[in-house]
Amino acid sequence: MKIIVGLGNPGEKYKNTRHNAGFMITGELSSKYNIDGKLNSKFDSIVGKGIIGNSEVLIAQPMTFMNLSGNAVVKILNWYNIEPDELLVVFDDVNLDLGKIRFRPSGSDGGHNGVKSIIESLGGFKNFPRLKAGIGPKPGFMPLEAYVLQEFSKPEKDILNKVIPVCIEGIEEYLKEGMIETRNRFNGINLAPETEE
Repeated sequence: MKIIVGLGNPGEKYKNTRHNAGFMITGELSSKYNIDGKLNSKFDSIVGKGIIGNSEVLIAQPMTFMNLSGNAVVKILNWYNIEPDELLVVFDDVNLDLGKIRFRPSGSDGGHNGVKSIIESLGGFKNFPRLKAGIGPKPGFMPLEAYVLQEFSKPEKDILNKVIPVCIEGIEEYLKEGMIETRNRFNGINLAPETEE
């Protein structure tokens, strides 16, 4: 079984913010495959099990708030006796421009507190797959914490609405073909409109 974890902050206040891209993507994935997520207090997460292609998956959205995401993830892995490399963590990345996505087999936290929490909770283990959805570039005049907790603007939302289905297609490809094929196919995509020089 594969565990797909979308990162975000719970509650209406954060629902449409940039930091909740992971929730948005996994929410749409759940809807597409009729995977009904329910709050499970044992995992401090909304979780739902289902089938995508030929893969049994559990889709989880930690309700711990971003900075404690690792607590929920480790509870899920331990309960199902799943190794971290069977995890796919889906999250926003301010270092990647909006319209771009990146699949990675491992890596650092890149300044993302949710990923940092997962790495810490796994005792420093970094070799878990991830899908990053770009929300950058961050404007220079605004603190990072403020930027990620802002809602997407209308033009940004239009781009995001193109990004989410491509992320879902990428997750489907990853489950079927693995990381190398998926990286080769999806990591060069840019769904943002070209700007005039």
